[in-house]
Amino acid sequence: MVSNSFKDKVVLISGGMGDIGQAMALEFGKMGAKIGISDIVDTTTAVVKLSPMDNLGVTYRYDQVDVSDGSAVERWIQNVEDHWGHVDIAIVNAATVTLKSLHEITAKEWEREIQVNLNGSFFMANAACRSFVKKAVTGNIVFLGSWAAHAAHINIPAYSVSKAALRMLCKTMALSYAEKGIRVNEIAPGYVNSGLSKEVWEKDPASGSEARNRVPVGKLIEADEVAKQALWLCDPSNRHTTGSTLLMDGGLSLLRAK
Repeated sequence: MVSNSFKDKVVLISGGMGDIGQAMALEFGKMGAKIGISDIVDTTTAVVKLSPMDNLGVTYRYDQVDVSDGSAVERWIQNVEDHWGHVDIAIVNAATVTLKSLHEITAKEWEREIQVNLNGSFFMANAACRSFVKKAVTGNIVFLGSWAAHAAHINIPAYSVSKAALRMLCKTMALSYAEKGIRVNEIAPGYVNSGLSKEVWEKDPASGSEARNRVPVGKLIEADEVAKQALWLCDPSNRHTTGSTLLMDGGLSLLRAK
């Protein structure tokens, strides 16, 4: 059970315009947290997409940030610090995916995906950890990983490689910052009914049914279910979970990747 300990906590969320990012913002916002959201979309577009936050009276700010630019990430976190005084939680969510096999993907596509998914995650998480240390905050980092980190997916090779590397980054960072009281964990979902997958399944309902049937528990994951797991990982009463991967794939990993 999640406590009411998020009131006035400052939560950073990258990739905040995606379904999972918005679900994270809403879940933490409903618990009284202040939300610092970033994405690459322009502010006008962001304001429209973030209207549910306004309707719920959530305190938030939006910054247009490309996480692949380390300097831009540092400026974002500094701006949030200047605005609210500190940062408590960083949800490292921004990612991109290229649906191409190894012999189809270009060098530029590969480089961009590694730069966003891995390097961008490092830039954000490490800058947040430095902020925690500077402000003496016992903060939390949550990486949005994937079951593709350990189950080979030949149609998304760069994504799978980036998420596998992200998992070791999570473990290394957890060990590095543990003595400061900072916890670092990963959520690794399976088939989430959001983003590109949702678009594909909505255009081709048969493929959605096929994906659902592959999952041993017979269900797709909704974005808000992922967000609720982040709440649990960041709860102050959850003192001993760090360097861990919370796998929520409905049993897909018990089978071979398809």
